[in-house]
Amino acid sequence: MLSRKHKLFVMKVISLFSVVRGYNIPIIILAQYLSAIFILAPNKSALSILLDFKLFIVVFASSVTIASGYIINSFYDSKKDLINRPNKSMLDRLVSQQTKLQVYFALNFMATLFAFAVSWRASLFFATYIFLIWLYSHKRKKYALFGNIIAAFLAVLPFFGILLYYYFRLPLHEIENHTNDLAVIFTHASFLFILLLVREMIKDLENIKGDLANGYQTIPIVFGEHVSKIGITCLLVVTIIPVYLLITVFDVGYMDIYFYVGFIIMIFFGIQLWQSDSKIHYLRLHNLLKFLIVAGVFCIVLIDPSVLWHGRKLLETI
Repeated sequence: MLSRKHKLFVMKVISLFSVVRGYNIPIIILAQYLSAIFILAPNKSALSILLDFKLFIVVFASSVTIASGYIINSFYDSKKDLINRPNKSMLDRLVSQQTKLQVYFALNFMATLFAFAVSWRASLFFATYIFLIWLYSHKRKKYALFGNIIAAFLAVLPFFGILLYYYFRLPLHEIENHTNDLAVIFTHASFLFILLLVREMIKDLENIKGDLANGYQTIPIVFGEHVSKIGITCLLVVTIIPVYLLITVFDVGYMDIYFYVGFIIMIFFGIQLWQSDSKIHYLRLHNLLKFLIVAGVFCIVLIDPSVLWHGRKLLETI
């Protein structure tokens, strides 16, 4: 049996794991590596990408920065979360605000230091990323629409870090030879950005009570739930553009199955949105959207499944 002291220590570790949302970090790491293999650097072998130590540092720095971002977000949202997420908030409060800040600064220092091993540009990129996350958490997230756009942009930004890692070193004339690859990359990014923006707007509908009590100027509070639903519906319609391009113009292999199914899910999502009027309804929609985003991560392998089962391709070197 654990002593009371040991039980408290275990609970604090679990609490810190909850604060940094440790359950999300493996998905983020997987998403970055799969994106690098199948989307961001499709001309490189899978093995060379997996064994690229500098890329590992970039992915590690991204994951650490995102974890620190969750901490500073929890720090500033502590009062709001007592209303919107009381159970999680009580668990997170087992770790003091001072300890959260200490871990936050330690993770940020670690990210920028490790990134410097790649290049000073990488270190500057992550220092800027850290500052933008702090600025969003401290100020910008309280403002209607602007906060939603910034949140979605910050969620996509680590993937552009990997993109810069591969393309920044290329001379301009070589980058011009990759215009089609870049078009595919930005179309994927546009689709993901829209989904993340919809997710942020759904969270605003879900968290109206806590946001209102803490003076957050979100879209449903400033303009009403009806206007927020119209905005979300418009974004769902806009997803037709990247989905159409990815299915008909670009070669995404078998991943077009994901986009067909995803489009059907989004139609269902839109119908359910207009029938929703309570926190539990919006929570279900939020979870449905999270499922669609996480499923998209795993479905990236459908672009070229042979990488998984064709040993020769996996072991191919540069």
